[in-house]
Amino acid sequence: MTQTLNRTYEVRTFGCQMNVHDSERLSGLLESAGYLPGEQGESDVVVFNTCAVRENADNKLYGNLGILFEKKQENPSLQIAVGGCLAQKDRDTIVARAPWVDVVFGTHNIASLPALLQRARHNQEAQVEIVESLETFPSSLPAKRDSTFSAWVSISVGCNNTCTFCIVPTLRGKERDRSPEDILAEIRALVAEGVIEVTLLGQNVNTYGVEFGDKGAFAKLLRACGEIEGLERVRFTSPHPAAFTDDVIEAMAETPNVMPQLHMPLQSGSDRILKEMRRSYRSDKYLGIIDRVREAMPHASLSTDIIVGFPGETEEDFQETIRVVEAARFAVTYTFQYSKRPGTPAADLPDQIPKAVVQERYERLLSVVNRLALEENQKQIGKTVEVLVANDGRKDDRTHRISGRARDFRLVHFEVPAGEELPRPGDLVTCTITEAAPYHLIADLGDGSSYSVRKTIAGDAWDRAEAASCGVGDAQTAKSKISLSLSVKTKHENH
Repeated sequence: MTQTLNRTYEVRTFGCQMNVHDSERLSGLLESAGYLPGEQGESDVVVFNTCAVRENADNKLYGNLGILFEKKQENPSLQIAVGGCLAQKDRDTIVARAPWVDVVFGTHNIASLPALLQRARHNQEAQVEIVESLETFPSSLPAKRDSTFSAWVSISVGCNNTCTFCIVPTLRGKERDRSPEDILAEIRALVAEGVIEVTLLGQNVNTYGVEFGDKGAFAKLLRACGEIEGLERVRFTSPHPAAFTDDVIEAMAETPNVMPQLHMPLQSGSDRILKEMRRSYRSDKYLGIIDRVREAMPHASLSTDIIVGFPGETEEDFQETIRVVEAARFAVTYTFQYSKRPGTPAADLPDQIPKAVVQERYERLLSVVNRLALEENQKQIGKTVEVLVANDGRKDDRTHRISGRARDFRLVHFEVPAGEELPRPGDLVTCTITEAAPYHLIADLGDGSSYSVRKTIAGDAWDRAEAASCGVGDAQTAKSKISLSLSVKTKHENH
């Protein structure tokens, strides 16, 4: 412990929600080892938790490492660690390209980070430790969560699919499932701390149970979450259309705290391209799932992932994607230009699409999905929604709005009546939608609009956390130091 006395750290996260989940564990591990949270750019230890799905992940990492090279020369005691999927993939390459890096660790051994940092300081040489199979399920590690009211809960790690564009199975390994008992115990413990929303994570959540031979395990898990008192919201990401079954739809529709929101990655609307991607479903099956979801939950919001420019994609293939998108009418579409990743089968396919063609198709797709998103959001005008107040906004004196998520996970910016106490992060606000944009809704006060606040255990937990961080014993004193707010975000989230 004396070696880490007063040493500070920061964790920089690139990538998906699983990376965010793992970064919370890395922070928890470091603080358990005696490190203290540091200021951005001023910490003694900088940890990069990386993604390898997109090509720009490489560029982003090495660009950041280059910036830190000068800091390392100024302060030789600075330690730099690289973990996550890119570390799992590149291994010794990272140290070869950036020899000033102190520690490289993979997706399977994040628990090793404190020991590797100590060893690197003692030996004064880089420590590279990559293991090929999961040592400790990340959710069992100590965590420092970013939110008092919402938490990531990993139910599985790895993937048994062989999608030709995806490097995740190579880096995360075959699917490993946690027991339902462990998952539910973690959720109950989180609720006891004040968490009222959980997101179930996995590379393919609806194959959960494959490791212990229960095809209906995921639907059962959703229903079991519905029995946890105090748990207000449950969502999940990301199922695979090939394995998506009706029992999950039924569980979603019949379990009150399961949010009416489904992220269903399409990737392409062309059956020919889907075959080349090894996606194991075709557009008719996909649209059939969407139809059944909407029949069971007419109020559900749907989101998806789409890749433009997969090798061999023709204009006709692209038009098939547009056709499916128009039919599905997604509330949110996460769009990607195909990125050739070494180590994936698609990287060696012929007929790689020229960048200019990919860009032009991408822009056409964006215009369609933005139009549909706006049309779907306009249908929400006049509806009364329940918003879970977030804590990631900035003070906005002009709008007097606070941000949060509706039950269908739409982003809502709502106006607080003059003179009323600001709701706390984690509280639930009921308001009326008055305006719509492609990727957010607005609930301003006016004739016929409503506004009410329901205080929650999550808001109480936020009070306690603020009182502790401000070094005061009274929550009201702490609240007076915090300004919530109110940013308007139109950028797509990263899944």
